Amino acid sequence: MTTETEWWTKLKSITLHVAGDKPPMWPAGASEQYRDARRELAEAESALRDQVEAVAARRRALPPGPVLPEYQLTEGPLDLAAGGPWTPVTLAELFGGHDELVVYHLMFHPDDDAACAMCSMWVDGLHGVAHHLTRRAGLAVIAKAPIDKLRGWGRRRGWQGLRLVSGYDSPLITDLGIEGSLGGQFPAVSVFTRTVVDGAERVRHAYTQSADYPDGSGRGIDLINPVWQTLDLLPSGRGDWLPDNTYPTATRAPTG
Repeated sequence: MTTETEWWTKLKSITLHVAGDKPPMWPAGASEQYRDARRELAEAESALRDQVEAVAARRRALPPGPVLPEYQLTEGPLDLAAGGPWTPVTLAELFGGHDELVVYHLMFHPDDDAACAMCSMWVDGLHGVAHHLTRRAGLAVIAKAPIDKLRGWGRRRGWQGLRLVSGYDSPLITDLGIEGSLGGQFPAVSVFTRTVVDGAERVRHAYTQSADYPDGSGRGIDLINPVWQTLDLLPSGRGDWLPDNTYPTATRAPTG
């Protein structure tokens, strides 16, 4: 465990732990039927945790991906209220001093006036934890929409401080298979690493996964979405609910 401070040594919520104390999984009055079922569920949840880690280990062990061209993209100031300037930026310049970069590919066609509501929900979640993620890796959102349109959508969603990058004139999205033959787009996340080739720093592709698996089944990137993970805790589950772009975003109504 690596951190800048041993903050846990200063919190009574941690230092007052008693050896052997275990958090309960039910309140007083739970039936034996519930307790038995909950214990079995805990075993299944532990097995799922182990499987998730085993898959993550295989992901980390993938052979090196291809070295990529020096894609030219467009970015504006982090302050989304700024009207410019727009500056060219390469994929390598998005790492932010790190050796790894996470990119969310936002479905936003240049002719559309709104981004995909599902993708926007994913970016809402990433935006909320960006200040944590960027301690370990670079983070950016790349879309095919022009930079002014992308930043306008970012202002509406409240994505202040998130690196919003346009690939409007870049083949990056097509090269990664994020754009289809007629211009349709796929939601996806990609990971890139820095590498040195012939003495020069280059970018290497490490991983891309879209919301759909190769067999056409979905939930390909659900693990990075807090909304779906939380709804899965409900007795009613996810149901048939889907996000849309009509309810409050950057200015949120009181939840009562």
